[in-house]
Amino acid sequence: MLDILLVTFPFFALVLAGYVAARRRMLPLEAISGLNSFVLYFALPAMLFTFGARTPVGQLLDVSALVVYLACALAVVALVVRTSMNARIRWNDASFGALVAAFPNTGFMGVPLLVALLGAAAAGPAILTMLVDLIVTSSLCIALSRLDGADEHGAAEAARKALKGMALNPMPWAIALGGVASALRVEPVKPVMQTIELLAAAASPVALFTIGAVLARSQYVAAAERHDPLPLRDYLPVVLVKLVLHPLLVFAAGHAAIALGLPLDRFALHVMVLVAALPSASNVAVLSERFGADTGRIARIIMLTTAAAFVSFSAAVALLA
Repeated sequence: MLDILLVTFPFFALVLAGYVAARRRMLPLEAISGLNSFVLYFALPAMLFTFGARTPVGQLLDVSALVVYLACALAVVALVVRTSMNARIRWNDASFGALVAAFPNTGFMGVPLLVALLGAAAAGPAILTMLVDLIVTSSLCIALSRLDGADEHGAAEAARKALKGMALNPMPWAIALGGVASALRVEPVKPVMQTIELLAAAASPVALFTIGAVLARSQYVAAAERHDPLPLRDYLPVVLVKLVLHPLLVFAAGHAAIALGLPLDRFALHVMVLVAALPSASNVAVLSERFGADTGRIARIIMLTTAAAFVSFSAAVALLA
């Protein structure tokens, strides 16, 4: 366990550093969107392209892994929406609560952390889960969030906007280009590849630092919007779903699929379980702010899952080792 903590500690320490820097205004809040843009549009796509190009294309197109992970993501979304709805929490807040429960922080944290723990072979299954969350889970939850007082056309319009946002997101395209490069066994000319590798090397530290800064910024936004205390029952169950139920569900579904004869690689399953054990994706707080959901609730869930995952994620790694 100590060996695992020695690997995971620097990753979570960088998140804390970003949080402290933003809270103490060493990093101006106005600069956080610039950091986020650098990570989203330059560093992470470069990292994902690099991993994708060096991963056997069969791992990026593993239908068995995709089916298992997608089924679990949909189950988590359905459960959280169903159990969250009450007089205060309607479709908008319930849907973003479901998204923050089902969408791990795979891009900003998971891929580099899992590669550090398990080796380069972990990149393929982790990237596959990212595609599911970026394309299906996010689009579904955004569409559901529009059902408050809207007819089916409102949900359809939200789904179209979500799909447009996904099409403009550079990360799926970087994965796709990496997959093509892997399938054709080609890579860019040396100066271009060296530039890509330099950007990829910056992805992990800057992304982790940015997670902390985004969380601090979300707290400022939430404090400005909310004056009454947030009831524990509105966010703690979602934290438990994210850190405990989601990985257990992927573990159980994966082993059930193997028992039924589905050709699911056990190493890929272990990677997917650890992806599900990651804290919630920090960009959900930005999405909730954009769509008018309760950003304070979403930020609280992300904050708690990120803090608790230092222990819970490390324990999951130790149990699967």
